[in-house]
Amino acid sequence: MTSSSSSPTLAVLGCGWLGLPLAQALVAAGYAVRGSTTSPDKLPTLAAAGIQPTLLQLTPELSDDDPALAALLSGTETLVLNVPPRASSGIPYLAVLRPVAAAVQRHGVRQVLFVSSTGVYPDVNQPLTEADALASAEATSPLLQAEYLFATLPGVRATVVRMAGLIGPGRPPGRFLAGRQAVAQGSAPVNLIHLTDCVGTLLSILQQQLWGFTLNASAAQHPLRREFYPVAARFLGLEPPTFLPEEAGGKTIDSTQLRQLTGYSFQHDDLLAALAYC
Repeated sequence: MTSSSSSPTLAVLGCGWLGLPLAQALVAAGYAVRGSTTSPDKLPTLAAAGIQPTLLQLTPELSDDDPALAALLSGTETLVLNVPPRASSGIPYLAVLRPVAAAVQRHGVRQVLFVSSTGVYPDVNQPLTEADALASAEATSPLLQAEYLFATLPGVRATVVRMAGLIGPGRPPGRFLAGRQAVAQGSAPVNLIHLTDCVGTLLSILQQQLWGFTLNASAAQHPLRREFYPVAARFLGLEPPTFLPEEAGGKTIDSTQLRQLTGYSFQHDDLLAALAYC
């Protein structure tokens, strides 16, 4: 796609660790891209990347005709919503997102790509597919409630991508457990995804206009925690963690559906090899 005045307009709400590289990839692919940040200092960074920047702080008090939301969404065909829950804020996640949902409808946004998390799944010793956690208004998980909110908006097509644990530049997994002793769940599988593949999967969904799906995104290899994290820590020159001898397992995120639907080829399925790219 070449950039032109008729290029589809996309908005990325949340241009942080994942959202900014995604927005940059969309610009490179020829889309007209708007992006939001909560930091005034980041506005020049977005503008320099070819992204139309908006300063936006989500609060429950926002109205659906808020000027910042209007600047982001008016004339936008597709919204990528990349706003994880912040437990430290003390504000219910759904209360923060409801004004966004109302603004999506007010401004006629046609599609929403909602970035969720595999944290919605129970910690059980088995492979888990998308059917093992169903979004609903009554779900106990705020993320599942949010998925349901956007998946059921009248006149809006939505796809949900449940990302595994995020790794990449600035998020090396060797730091996650370094120096800790007697860590539990050493025999649980690791479920992670590299930033490159986060961006790649989302871009593939947007380019192919794949709407109406809930999809898991995770590296295909799932080494055990007791095998992976000591190596990851030593890679950074940090003290490796030690694990309790218990053998209880844990969940394995199955991303087969996403791979088959998009045809995307993951760059970092081998998580040990991915350490060199974090």
